[in-house]
Amino acid sequence: MGIRIRRARKHSKTHIVGFALAGLLGFFALGAIAVAFSMSNLVKEWLKELPDYNSADAYIVAEPTRVYDANGTEIVGYYLQNRRTVTADQISPYVFQGTVDTEDIRFYSHAGIDTQGIMRAVYVQLLGGSEGASTITQQLVRNTVLADEQFDYSIARKVREAYIAIQMEKKYTKDQILLMYLNTIYYGHGAYGIEAASITYFNKHASDLTLAEAATLVAIPQAPSYFDPTQNPEGARNRRNLVLNRMRTAGDITPEECAAAQEEELVINPGEVIDPLGDHPYFTDYVKSLLLEDFDSDTIMQGGLKVYTTIDPEIQSMAEQSVWEQLDEIGSDSLDAAMVVVDVDTGYIKAMVGGRDYSVRQFNLATQARRQCGSTFKMFTLVSALQEGMNPNININGNSPLQVTPTWEVSNFQGISYGIRSLVYMTANSVNTAYAQVAETIGADKIVETAYAMGIDDTLPSYLSITLGTVGVPPIQMAEAFATLASGGIHRDTVAITRIEDRNGNVIYEHKDNPTQAVSPAVAQAATEVLSKVVTEGSGTVVRDRMRVNQPVAGKTGTTDDAEDLWFCGYTPQYSVATWIGYPDSRERIIVYGSAGNTGNTVQPMFASFMNRALEGAEREEFPETEDKIEYKSNQSWTFSGTAAAENDPVVLRQ
Repeated sequence: MGIRIRRARKHSKTHIVGFALAGLLGFFALGAIAVAFSMSNLVKEWLKELPDYNSADAYIVAEPTRVYDANGTEIVGYYLQNRRTVTADQISPYVFQGTVDTEDIRFYSHAGIDTQGIMRAVYVQLLGGSEGASTITQQLVRNTVLADEQFDYSIARKVREAYIAIQMEKKYTKDQILLMYLNTIYYGHGAYGIEAASITYFNKHASDLTLAEAATLVAIPQAPSYFDPTQNPEGARNRRNLVLNRMRTAGDITPEECAAAQEEELVINPGEVIDPLGDHPYFTDYVKSLLLEDFDSDTIMQGGLKVYTTIDPEIQSMAEQSVWEQLDEIGSDSLDAAMVVVDVDTGYIKAMVGGRDYSVRQFNLATQARRQCGSTFKMFTLVSALQEGMNPNININGNSPLQVTPTWEVSNFQGISYGIRSLVYMTANSVNTAYAQVAETIGADKIVETAYAMGIDDTLPSYLSITLGTVGVPPIQMAEAFATLASGGIHRDTVAITRIEDRNGNVIYEHKDNPTQAVSPAVAQAATEVLSKVVTEGSGTVVRDRMRVNQPVAGKTGTTDDAEDLWFCGYTPQYSVATWIGYPDSRERIIVYGSAGNTGNTVQPMFASFMNRALEGAEREEFPETEDKIEYKSNQSWTFSGTAAAENDPVVLRQ
């Protein structure tokens, strides 16, 4: 064997280990490249179809819609989450410091994810312990953009969360992210966000929190149920003291401040961010139903709208007192009542009594109940007749019973016959047989048309008996319709909402007055003059006797068959008021003081009591007047089924 061959063999033996190691490293390198390539594709797959994280709206969380009364005072909120967003200057500095020191000590130095924190968490877990590694930014992403995935513990979700957190840090400042976090995080006991938590546990704004109180709240999010101070005061106190220690270690508070705060007793003073029912639940439920006509439920319950309404708390209180006092005087727990008060000049709903007790019955008798309105509906027949040129002084036969059509025999209340009297008299005394003849003469279609023009929204049948109030109409619509007369024939829809703002304060709706001349001023004036006689000398004299204020008043009583529903709809130059009383769960005779009730011992006193309260001390006003005149047709030109033409003229027979 030559020397050259021996050297070659020796050389090959010397380098074989190196070649083998190089090959192995190459294999692993290729494998790593393959894994990286594969992981890259997998990560790309995980990051597909991410929620929109670029818009600021992506980090806006559910916030209640807040409702305000006419004075701008909050009266209720509609919400899925008990939350109220605040700005940085509305939060105690202790909250900011404690949150960073406890939840994410390197918050101001990392770029969305904390590599050092991840390594520490892995190490602790290898030793059998437990420690989280999510940054404040990641927690914010998890609770907002990825809220639908927050209970998904897969690697894919964690990658998506980390990626969005990094992108978020590029778009927002640290202070902005921290503020969003504090307005988002859950603090237990139904409270979302630091302001809701502050009120829920301490009944004060987040800006007023003491060091110890702030530390107590900072302690909760790690385990909201366990560290809830109302449920586990000892655990909450221990966790609070840990937060204080971390704040001291970070240099945000002095050792003396820390010791003093740790010595404080944990004193809870529970409060409510928003009353779940409010003081006017029937009205606020009605407002919600109006909102649902234009907004979806998610927007109402989570959109943070600000809804400004017409309800006047003083007027509302007066209405409630008037209703409750009368119900208490009657002494029947089964009876219930409704009242709606409308401002004549604006159409604003100033008060709404929808029932005796919302906690027992949520059904709103003022807006949802469609009980027969009895003779109050005769107002529409009167207005229709005046519009057709019928003189209210025309005489009509008011005897009972009376065959108005071949198939319709009409009787008066208690079968009383009134003889031949004027339409004014028949209105004041609510004579059915006379009004049935008027309806038959002018036609049911015209009565329905008038009712629609004046404010009735429900579908009305065009049959003659409608003049006797055989249809069901809610009190709110009757108050709206009578307000049309009080304003001189000008109709305004009832208004409950004056303005709506989005969560950023942008006005998205504002009520604009849009009145229509539903009936002529002359007709409105003539109708009011006739309806005033109801109060001064007819079926509404209890109102006359009980009203102490110096104001003109007009209206109409209503009693259905067998006194199952009792109404009074009346108005002054300031307010139109519809009142109703009855048994909400059945249709049976109303019993008052042991016998059949009537409007004089139920709804009329309610109306008068309210007006005395609402208009006490107010200067006298007058109903609108006009120089225009109605061109009345000759009385003899009208044909009534039960009245001879010769008897129509008041010259022939007295009024």
